[in-house]
Amino acid sequence: MMKKWLSILFIGLSFIGFSQSQEELYKKGIQLMDAYQSKEAYEVFTKLYDIDPNNADYAARLSSSCSRYGVSMPTEAERIKYYEKAEDLAKKAIALDNKNAEAHFAYALALGRINENASSKQKIANAKLIKTEAEKTIALDPKHAGAYHVLGRYHKTIAGFNAMEKAMINAFFGGVPEGGTYEDAENAFIMCCKLEPDYILHFYELADTYRLNKKVELAKAVLKKALQIKVTTEEDKKRYKNCQELLEDIS
Repeated sequence: MMKKWLSILFIGLSFIGFSQSQEELYKKGIQLMDAYQSKEAYEVFTKLYDIDPNNADYAARLSSSCSRYGVSMPTEAERIKYYEKAEDLAKKAIALDNKNAEAHFAYALALGRINENASSKQKIANAKLIKTEAEKTIALDPKHAGAYHVLGRYHKTIAGFNAMEKAMINAFFGGVPEGGTYEDAENAFIMCCKLEPDYILHFYELADTYRLNKKVELAKAVLKKALQIKVTTEEDKKRYKNCQELLEDIS
């Protein structure tokens, strides 16, 4: 009888230790994502997803990691492979938990990445869904900076469509979707900068939107703020250089 209870106790303690190790690994993954260490975050969430593929959080975070890590791939074919994987994982995460904010964000992010290399027709077909998923994220988590960023990119893209692309929008939607102006994009990126004041990409996108909307002085002011942000990652270095180049171009 004693052996039986010892065995049960051992199994219970092993399970607790295993759960704690998952929790610690998950926290590490979040820290890596917050630090924009995409490759390392992707590796951590791949491990977690392999342990429990029916965990919505793991699927959503792995999806976001795929979208971020995929950017660094050397060829378009490799990037698309990661983005399509991100889309599949996000859909699964939403199916597992429709109230998971990160799952909806991951879906919007994956579609946004796919649109970077898509035809005008596919971009327009995905546009409404990207907006819908970003807004669902914000409804579930009003302080989700990533969702505001995706929404800002959506508005910026729609605002920049040419006459032919706008005609295609009319064919798909019966008119331009709600929003889709540079002012809408500005408001979204301003919110991003408030929520994540240390992330240089938000400032770059806001400044570029001001530039496109012919608000050059505002663009300059934002870029000067961006260049005061501490650079900590390789991605930051690239964005810092982009800010420098944009400031030179508009000065």
